[in-house]
Amino acid sequence: MARVQLALNVAGLDQAIAFYSKLFGTGPAKVRPGYANFAVADPPLKLVLIENAAKAPGSLNHLGVEVASTEEVMAAKQRLAAAGLPTTVEESTTCCYAVQDKVWAHGGPGDEPWEFYTVLADAETAEGKPGVAEGTACCGAAPLPVAASTTAAPCC
Repeated sequence: MARVQLALNVAGLDQAIAFYSKLFGTGPAKVRPGYANFAVADPPLKLVLIENAAKAPGSLNHLGVEVASTEEVMAAKQRLAAAGLPTTVEESTTCCYAVQDKVWAHGGPGDEPWEFYTVLADAETAEGKPGVAEGTACCGAAPLPVAASTTAAPCC
């Protein structure tokens, strides 16, 4: 299983859920305060909606590829590093109401953040890092680009 992830900023979560439910013919797989995601079967897509009034509705939050295992995440990290792309690894991080292993790639032509990730477990909170309010979607801010491959824990 692999599918592209598209994370969008939305102004009103309820309105966005209603629209995308109609557009893709399926309801959300997960809904939490300020956050929803859809696991669309056809086309294979993980659509993430992040309520963020500070961003233009429909603007890109980040992109990703959901894979089935940590081994696939680490294989992506090796491939990206071999291609000379700066990466940031997060292991067992709680983000977007899930515990995940992931690697971020930085430096795209539009500086858009890309993640390759696997979901290890569901989580009751958006993020397990200090300083983030309960119910706040952790993906509201993209990771900062880094100059070289690192292992760190910036938020998604």
